[in-house]
Amino acid sequence: MEIRGERECKDCGTRWSYYETGSVSCPNCESVRSVGVDEERKRHTAGQAALDLTEVRNMIDAAPESDVADAAIENCREFVRRTGFIDAGELQPLDDVYLAARELRQVADIVGRSYDPTEDEELYYLSLLRGADRGERPAPDEVPAGLREARGLAYAEAVQAYRREIGTWIDDQDGEYPAAMGALATLGDHVKRIKALQGDVDPGTAERLVRAARNLAEAVRWDDEDALARCRERLERLSDAQ
Repeated sequence: MEIRGERECKDCGTRWSYYETGSVSCPNCESVRSVGVDEERKRHTAGQAALDLTEVRNMIDAAPESDVADAAIENCREFVRRTGFIDAGELQPLDDVYLAARELRQVADIVGRSYDPTEDEELYYLSLLRGADRGERPAPDEVPAGLREARGLAYAEAVQAYRREIGTWIDDQDGEYPAAMGALATLGDHVKRIKALQGDVDPGTAERLVRAARNLAEAVRWDDEDALARCRERLERLSDAQ
């Protein structure tokens, strides 16, 4: 949505930034009667989402594994739902916390509810629970074979959401980035392919998809031709791997 994020309360005159608080209520008197004071509306999809898995981790030794998994899934689902990538008109990076949350949601559904996960799968699941909210992502070569689909699907869905917002941001710039549109379309094709495979791709392929998306964002954010070239190179390597 496009909003005037700098607000002034009609009741007490307090000014605040919706971009910073994510709230339409006045921080001083809690009135919801306010007016925008900035000159232009700006696209804003980023919420005030924060992933905190502390309570989930505290459940590990005291609650059934299925309850721990359900709590992890719900925390990640809510975080993903409230996360956007355009903040006051500025395109934001695809960060590691978002990627880890997407993956933990998938892995918890598989391992946390499994009657017989392997030791490697359990350790991997616990590593995500321990570090996802700090943006700690296991390296591609650490992904157990039984969980590669979870990572592949999680990353494809993350890139799909991010690609959509890159496209929205480009549209808001009145078509100033024609050179990036081909890469944007190709990125979408690779997302569709990986999703059609239910994520069953090598973890290195999923990582390359993420890096291509990040390169594309850098290219349009900073008008960086080198970043666009890196994006295209990674997309070509994804095509070669099919």
